[in-house]
Amino acid sequence: MKKNELADLKGKTIDELKRLLLDARGELSKLKIDMSLGKNKNLNQARNKRKDIARILTILGMKEEVK
Repeated sequence: MKKNELADLKGKTIDELKRLLLDARGELSKLKIDMSLGKNKNLNQARNKRKDIARILTILGMKEEVK
């Protein structure tokens, strides 16, 4: 995730962040299934998706704490 994407995340509302979180978790589960079936051998995609989920959760936590 690039710096401008991180700044975009910080500018989003709580509802948008929750929607992004659901989408990212869905994509991660798809990646896991593809890897188990042997369709996808790129482990970095899953690793990066987990990091994106962690970033979204961190920003979401900060926004809910302020609220």
